[in-house]
Amino acid sequence: MPAVADSIQARLKAVPGETGCYLFKNEEGKTLYVGKALNIRSRVRSYFRKSAGLTIRIARMVHKTRDIEWIVTDSELEALILECNLIKEHRPPYNVRLRDDKSYPYVVVTKEKFPRVLFTRKLRKDGSRYFGPYSSAFAVRDTLQLLHKVFKLIPCGKSWSGEEVQRPCLYYHMGRCMAPCAGLSNHEEYAKEVRNVTLFLQGRSDRLIKDLVSQMDKASEDLDFEKAARLRDTAGSIERVLERQKVVNTGGTDQDVIAVVKDDRGAAVQMFYVRGGKLIGQRHFYLDGAGEASPGEAVQEFVKRYYTSAPEVPREVLLPVEIEERKIVESWLRQKRGRAVTVAVPQGGEKLKLVELAATNAELALRQVHQQEEMQEAWAAEAAGSLQDALGLSQPPERIEGFDISNIQGTAPVASMVVFEGGKPAKDEYRRFKIRYHPESPDDFAMMRETVLRRLKAYKEGKEKFAKPPDLIVIDGGKGQLSAALKAMKEIGLEFPAVGLAKKHELLFRPGVSEPIELPLNSPGLILLRRLRDEAHRFAISYHRKLRDKRMFGSPLDEIPGIGPRRKRMLLRSFGSIEGIRRASADEIAAVPTMTRRMAVRVKEALED
Repeated sequence: MPAVADSIQARLKAVPGETGCYLFKNEEGKTLYVGKALNIRSRVRSYFRKSAGLTIRIARMVHKTRDIEWIVTDSELEALILECNLIKEHRPPYNVRLRDDKSYPYVVVTKEKFPRVLFTRKLRKDGSRYFGPYSSAFAVRDTLQLLHKVFKLIPCGKSWSGEEVQRPCLYYHMGRCMAPCAGLSNHEEYAKEVRNVTLFLQGRSDRLIKDLVSQMDKASEDLDFEKAARLRDTAGSIERVLERQKVVNTGGTDQDVIAVVKDDRGAAVQMFYVRGGKLIGQRHFYLDGAGEASPGEAVQEFVKRYYTSAPEVPREVLLPVEIEERKIVESWLRQKRGRAVTVAVPQGGEKLKLVELAATNAELALRQVHQQEEMQEAWAAEAAGSLQDALGLSQPPERIEGFDISNIQGTAPVASMVVFEGGKPAKDEYRRFKIRYHPESPDDFAMMRETVLRRLKAYKEGKEKFAKPPDLIVIDGGKGQLSAALKAMKEIGLEFPAVGLAKKHELLFRPGVSEPIELPLNSPGLILLRRLRDEAHRFAISYHRKLRDKRMFGSPLDEIPGIGPRRKRMLLRSFGSIEGIRRASADEIAAVPTMTRRMAVRVKEALED
């Protein structure tokens, strides 16, 4: 066994030989890696054997490990589900990470008495049905326009209960809405329209057209020619849309087709979405940390990461290569879907052609990702070099931190710290500060001093969230704000390169230099600083708005640590109002269900302040 930290020697002896998940952690307690195994002891110890044959990346992870934790489960399926949840929660850096450059559009059918059909880019666990993702937002909006034209859904996007709230609008008189806002909508008829929309979005359009034609014939027999004409136009519109969809000969089965192409830097995954035998969409992903993994490992990790939060699971998942955990993954997907799911590796026919077509697209996607990364790296190097020359730095700045203040006449003052590394936002490194200094009149200089002082103090004390030193500090403002930041550095006894960026003429102010620097507006260095400044401003503004809205519309109880929705509800139910809680004694507050004496004192002190 290679040299192992003393802190985990005892842990290795204690690892149980049962099924479950294990977590490798570093000296700060951060989770480095999450895995699962039928025998945790055997799997964990295999990392520390001389004959382990670890890849460079995993060997680095083992070297950093200072603690091991484990969770025992009753079955391998439970271990798989737990592994997916732990990875989603901890986002460990040594697991394969799923990266998607784009936010793809979906169509959502809301879960309401009178459902709406809307465009969205966010998946929420609200009971609604989500269809997608789709590759083109334009196509989705075009489809929604068609749906609202063809089916009598709610076109205004508002939520209605079916009660009479207002007079019906023009859409009702045009025959484009059933007017649930005016209490005129028949719930059963509206449900039929929603069912038809769902069939269309599921790719079951042939069945939908058949139903519409049947209804049209019946309307003709009943001499209701106006209804028959509307049904005829509906079927015709849907048929014209179907003509633009690629038909694949797979027996009408719902399928997700997955292909992977990898190199030493990572892997690109291409997905085709086939619904009802028609190719309705595609999407590609990039897997960070998969460069040293085999194609089977890359595909397996992708499947687990993707279907953890996928909006739907199809009847069949086609893979390019066999994966080690295929049977257990199949059981997991079957549990998520609630019906049969097949995970297969096609050996010939149309299914293999689909996988090969997806692989061709994955190869193009991987090439495009690498080209974009190379262009970004070249631009970032040029920007850092120009800043080094302009500011007289000893080396090009790799990590640049930007600071900004946000407040309205001194109320709810906050500050932001955003970080760019290699010319790109490092959002995990962003920090925000609630300003403690509250002068009677706004004092941006004092607020900036406090922010920089707190950041540098945290660095000096070795706090994990502020452990990385900046190569360059950028202050949003001119000489005054820069002087405040320099004063903070002097107080804490640290010195880092700093510059102030004034908005008016985009001038750069350096410490101890009276004349500002004016870089060309198209200079990569200035463009980088402006992006950093704008991002710091956006981040500060969003935090300020959050606190301001909380103050305006929230409750003082919301700001007390330990007071959640349930305790807040119990307190208000017991004392009637915030003023009633304020008048109560600590003992009376402690007598409220779910409250403790310590929490009651905290509430009393917070409300008195």
